[in-house]
Amino acid sequence: MIQPRIPERDILKTILDYLKLRRVFHYRQNVGAFIGSHKGKTRFTRFGVPGIPDIVCIVKGQYVGIEVKSPSKHPSQAQVEFSVSLTKAGGIYLVAHSLEEVRDFFEKEKM
Repeated sequence: MIQPRIPERDILKTILDYLKLRRVFHYRQNVGAFIGSHKGKTRFTRFGVPGIPDIVCIVKGQYVGIEVKSPSKHPSQAQVEFSVSLTKAGGIYLVAHSLEEVRDFFEKEKM
């Protein structure tokens, strides 16, 4: 049986709703770039840190980063490098393809 493709944004929204219901301190972290003009000058601006997870949580003083991916996707090289650095610093980097993976993580870790 072929499973329907669930857009990453829908997975992200369900995870954010779950964290809110659990009253977990969290925020959505965006990374990107844009071109803007001001007083006749065009500027290219980047924001955020490459590889930072989509959702940042602090649970019992522990940094937990959640990178949300659709079921067929994998982390980029920048995300892998960020996860290694975060883990070495004592944080947790979770790649989640579904709400169930996040829920299982929180239950397993008793967070």
